[in-house]
Amino acid sequence: MEKQLLRLMVNGQEYELYINPKTLLVEAIRDHIGLIGTKRGCDTVSCGACTVMIDGMSVKSCSVLAMQAEGARITTIEGLEENGKLAPIQKAFIDHGSYQCGFCAPGMIMSAQALLNENPAPTEWEIREGIEGNICRCTGYNSIVRAIDATAKGKYAEVKS
Repeated sequence: MEKQLLRLMVNGQEYELYINPKTLLVEAIRDHIGLIGTKRGCDTVSCGACTVMIDGMSVKSCSVLAMQAEGARITTIEGLEENGKLAPIQKAFIDHGSYQCGFCAPGMIMSAQALLNENPAPTEWEIREGIEGNICRCTGYNSIVRAIDATAKGKYAEVKS
């Protein structure tokens, strides 16, 4: 199959890629752009390790062809930090030990950030529902829920790590 030109806007930067039209967004992000924070997990949309935000909404990047994302604003885990400073949700995950082995953490954080963008004051039930598409195989979800709740309550609003 002949490669095609694709322009992607990832973390505020435009990239021009020549890719196979069947390339998944997760492959474009990791293999062509080189942002390896987004993890390739199950490839079946089950685990959520590949979650990114497209125009502010969490999306499993293994379920989207890269060509479908042209013209959209894509945010990866690398795009949450600003000027070398972690985003509040990233700092909360660290402080609450929510990252475990780290494989699911980027997807969890992206789902959490998308949830907080949509609902800045979620209940515990809403938090659990917001991350239910992400699987952590290391442990339970309590520390993750606490990190999201602490961020929602503004405990990390002025974090400058």
